[in-house]
Amino acid sequence: MKHIFSIFLISASLFSCSKQEGLQNAAPSEFKSEIKSAETGQILDVRTSDEYSKGHIEGAILADISSNLFQEVTAKLDKNKTVFVYCLSGGRSGEAASQLQAMGFKSIVNLSGGILAWQSANLPLSTNEGVSAPSTGMSLADFDKQIAGKKLVIVDYNATWCGPCKQLSPVLEAWVKEQKGKVELIKIDVDENPELAKAKQIESIPYLEFYKDGKLADKQIGMGEAKAMTEKWNQILL
Repeated sequence: MKHIFSIFLISASLFSCSKQEGLQNAAPSEFKSEIKSAETGQILDVRTSDEYSKGHIEGAILADISSNLFQEVTAKLDKNKTVFVYCLSGGRSGEAASQLQAMGFKSIVNLSGGILAWQSANLPLSTNEGVSAPSTGMSLADFDKQIAGKKLVIVDYNATWCGPCKQLSPVLEAWVKEQKGKVELIKIDVDENPELAKAKQIESIPYLEFYKDGKLADKQIGMGEAKAMTEKWNQILL
């Protein structure tokens, strides 16, 4: 049962690498190669303006999927030319790709794993002129110090825009509360701690790590059914 549950969580978080009716999900290296020949204005960063200003792929234009800007930008694109799309971890760009397909775009390339995967592959980001470089947040060394000496810890890697993270949070917080102080919950925003996210090669959120006596005991990728998750957490930590 434990093995089946782990497979379910992992498989639910992965993207297909196949082409489906004009849609291709590309790994960072492949995405980088293909955008070299991209037409001007056909690379879309569908994150927020704040995320974009902190670092984006060279040549990408802002097309926030959560605002009217996405519709305004895509209305000016050539539907017969390839459009490239990405976000932080792949969720929003997947939604954007679906909308682009519905609009009639013939060829769409989505960056699997988004900027998190791009950074994990040590590929460069560009910043807008005049915009200060973002804080890298917590380092891996800082993180190790925070975990050291603690008996039972769950680390919740999340982001404010992440829908599944918001669904997981109350389940996680309620379970930790039930443990009456035996388990500590640490929440880490990957947008505010890009250095740590890169060091841990986090490519998808929500992502949980479970520590016992300062050592990593297990991890969880994605969101599952509440009862199954809490039973799994009991097995890991208690």
